[in-house]
Amino acid sequence: LLQDARNSSVLNNDVVGAFLRSGRVAGLSRPVKIQFWHDTVLDASNATCVFWEPGAGMGSTGSWSREGCETTHGEGTVICRCNHLTYFAVLLLPVGALTPAQLASLTHITTVGCSLSATATLCTLLLCCFSRQWLRDNTTRIHMHLLAALLLLNCSFLLSAPLAAGAEGLCQAAAALLHASLLCALAWMAAEAFHLLLLLVKVYNIYIQRYLLKLSLFAWGEWAPTWPCLPTAWLPRHGPTQPPPVPTGLPVLAVAAVFVFKRDTYGYHTISTSGDYRNTTMCWLTSSPAHYATLCYAGLILLFNTLVLGRVAVILRRIRQQKGQAWKDWATVLGLTCLLGTTWGLAFFRFGVFLVPQIYLFTILNSLQG
Repeated sequence: LLQDARNSSVLNNDVVGAFLRSGRVAGLSRPVKIQFWHDTVLDASNATCVFWEPGAGMGSTGSWSREGCETTHGEGTVICRCNHLTYFAVLLLPVGALTPAQLASLTHITTVGCSLSATATLCTLLLCCFSRQWLRDNTTRIHMHLLAALLLLNCSFLLSAPLAAGAEGLCQAAAALLHASLLCALAWMAAEAFHLLLLLVKVYNIYIQRYLLKLSLFAWGEWAPTWPCLPTAWLPRHGPTQPPPVPTGLPVLAVAAVFVFKRDTYGYHTISTSGDYRNTTMCWLTSSPAHYATLCYAGLILLFNTLVLGRVAVILRRIRQQKGQAWKDWATVLGLTCLLGTTWGLAFFRFGVFLVPQIYLFTILNSLQG
């Protein structure tokens, strides 16, 4: 009872109900004053007076609303003044919750950016299919693998919100696909950084047997698309009748294991807002440990990529001092910063005054990465 779809946190678990036997009381010229006591430190923007609004339709229990209620904060108290009688409580909002307007604009930016990225990556992959000479070197092949991972990531993200309105099993599968595609995309960004390190730092006497196959094993498994346009050099070497294996790499194995043995890790994920308490739902991780493990995985990859970029910048500075100009190399590295996914590092700056600008920068830059 009195739990909305978001399972919101109520101050001290206290809910106060006030009624008259004569009937419903609303539109009072002199508001009713209700005082809630607490012994914790609360942010004035975090605790808000709300009332319970029963659901109008069948199967809808209702939700918290703040319409007609004003909130003031005193020393150790939260004072609510409402112009009607019903069940009242003080709702503790998530720290850093977005407003409904901000969430709507970010959703629009993400949809447009991911759609453009998916279109661009698909067109580039198709162009390379019809121009096989572009795939003769490992650098371009690694780029194509990263583009394929980004295409999968963008498509799975665009499908996440619509599928959240469907069956739970379908939403769990969509969340697992989104998680796997994110891990694979990050892994291919690390592969880009490693390849850049070999090209510009260790330029002599470097030979790695089955180089691209080992990168594929790390990034998403012993896998390669069976597209007829791909040259045989891109595919692993197998017998003439043996089909290419299914994905068995680190990201895919981790997601598959979690999906099989602990499927409730994936499901409906609610994005909270600080305004009307209406939420947006998508298919994503529902487990905090899995969320933090993903952040650690991304953090290690981004740290490695940043160190590689720093090393490359030092080398290019030395080249510029010797030759006088290396603007082409600098332009190349600036372009590779996108391939290395350094903009994903903005996810670790969600605090204080950086919160809203960081979210907008993160959304714009990473949705347009493809």
